[in-house]
Amino acid sequence: MICAIATVCMIFVSLTSAYVVRRGLPTLDERTNSYVRDWIPVDLPIWLLLVNTALLMASSITVELARRQITRQAALAPVRSIPGVSLGEDKGFPWLAVTAVLGGGFLTGQWMAWRELADRGFYLSTSASSSFVYLLTATHGVHLAGGILVLLYAATVSLLHRPVEARRIVVDVTAWYWHFMFLLWLYIFGLLWFMR
Repeated sequence: MICAIATVCMIFVSLTSAYVVRRGLPTLDERTNSYVRDWIPVDLPIWLLLVNTALLMASSITVELARRQITRQAALAPVRSIPGVSLGEDKGFPWLAVTAVLGGGFLTGQWMAWRELADRGFYLSTSASSSFVYLLTATHGVHLAGGILVLLYAATVSLLHRPVEARRIVVDVTAWYWHFMFLLWLYIFGLLWFMR
């Protein structure tokens, strides 16, 4: 997981570097044969992006609850295996499914944000600034969609009643990746907001 997170970090460090450099570069205007600044500040749909941020934050909380739930189950597994010892029924909540739904809500919200950007006249090819907004958010969205697939895999492993330690490893790794996706979104949102 550390290697995957490091790779994703490098992708976004590269994109950030390109964003900052391109923002400051003038371009040649062929009509006047002079250099002009063509960076157009993008009018971000802030309220929609704040709702998306809240959805992703809530999903980070729910995946942490799933991680704690499976950790508790793993800690109690040796006690449950003792004959004659009953700890009661384990009534687990489907935190992984809730996390996947919230992640899907975030991706739907991002699609709505893109629609709002288009309604405001900012398309992928409008300017370099709008291209970077779409590129950064789409790259994050692809990585988040991958995280949703892993969440669904972790939920499937739990439903198949695999050994608790195997489930715990899958949920732990998934939770760390999901927390990283939330922190990465905060970084991207901050970059787009403060570096307009």
